[in-house]
Amino acid sequence: MSRADELFIQNCRDILKNGISDEGLDIRPRWEDGTPAHTIKKFCIVNRYDLQEEFPIMTLRRVFYRSAIEEILWIYQKKSNQVADLSTHIWDAWADENGTIGKAYGYQMSVKHHYKQGDFDQVDKVLYDLKNDPASRRIMTNMYNHSELHDMALAPCAYSMTYNVSGGKLNAVLNQRSQDMLTANNWNVCQYAALLTMFAKASGLIPGELVHVIADAHIYDRHVDIVKRLIEKEPLPAPKMEVEDITDFYSFTKNSFTAVDYKYHEFDEKIPVAI
Repeated sequence: MSRADELFIQNCRDILKNGISDEGLDIRPRWEDGTPAHTIKKFCIVNRYDLQEEFPIMTLRRVFYRSAIEEILWIYQKKSNQVADLSTHIWDAWADENGTIGKAYGYQMSVKHHYKQGDFDQVDKVLYDLKNDPASRRIMTNMYNHSELHDMALAPCAYSMTYNVSGGKLNAVLNQRSQDMLTANNWNVCQYAALLTMFAKASGLIPGELVHVIADAHIYDRHVDIVKRLIEKEPLPAPKMEVEDITDFYSFTKNSFTAVDYKYHEFDEKIPVAI
């Protein structure tokens, strides 16, 4: 059984059984027809994934993991906010007249900051510290820049990563303020597991544990029946994820990852997206 499936099923059953509805509250998200997109939510779900045991990819339905990895590279490698730099169209709804998402996500990774070791952007500072000061407890990235939230098309959902090297393994805590469980949970898990793997390989370390902290884990009202059907499926074994032996973070591509013998349940239901 895939560990990602196991945790997803546990999380969704907990939300559906014990969650709190925001029905009746004044909320921001809307469906395409303008109707408020209400949710059932749980506060603070914490999931742990040991990347030495398996790569955490769902089998209850197909996850387009290379598209997820492309998005994480768009943020952390290309450091871009241009939606045209992605082959997918997941950010099109948030693009402005210039085709950007404003000062969000990749833009924040592109900004250089002054440190005692010199000037680095956040990604290059992580890479520098992992190689030169792996015992540091200050290795992290953070995209939730309060002074520029007004210039962001969307405030970052998965907003910070805190890295920790222990016994030659690179571990990380991913903090996420908000998570649409059906559409984004395993998408985010896959892409940040891939990011952790790439940083580890670029630093001569072994990928360790990814801890995913979700402050507001929710299921949208129009997703409830879909989720109920999905979690009744029998999880399949997780595939083996083969990763190219690359030591330069900026040389990785989405095709550097290959899920060998990836078996998954067919799932062709149309999922409405709240924006």
